[in-house]
Amino acid sequence: MSIRCEIVSQDRTVFEDDVDIVVLPGMDGEMGILPHHAPLLTTLKYGLIKVRMQGEEQVFTVAGGVAEVQPEIVTVLADAAEDVTEIDEERAEAAKRRAEEMLEKGVPADTDKYLAIEAALRRSNLRLEAVRRYKGAKRPSYQQDEN
Repeated sequence: MSIRCEIVSQDRTVFEDDVDIVVLPGMDGEMGILPHHAPLLTTLKYGLIKVRMQGEEQVFTVAGGVAEVQPEIVTVLADAAEDVTEIDEERAEAAKRRAEEMLEKGVPADTDKYLAIEAALRRSNLRLEAVRRYKGAKRPSYQQDEN
């Protein structure tokens, strides 16, 4: 039994497949979504989306958005999302340095500019943490031994 999972960012479809479970970073904490879950709509915080299919786990970063859960499908409309394996660590590190440098110059008078810089820093930190934790590591298998 599986549930369809679609993760869409503003510019592309990041993931689309049938999975066994989807773990979302909801505003009130992580939530695991299994097939035939009750319908719900939730906002997402910065965090990791994990999908498991056939004993393999795939991890995505998400920088806010919403998720709609129906019994047969989970649709994530993300402000920004990407597969951890696609993250360029050097680029994320450079983005973090730029944001930190801007904040060191002082808080901009323009609130929107400050919020954009703060969001860039949060996203860079999330991406770097995800890369260091998951990229290059063997994806865990959740199949049980039959002994």
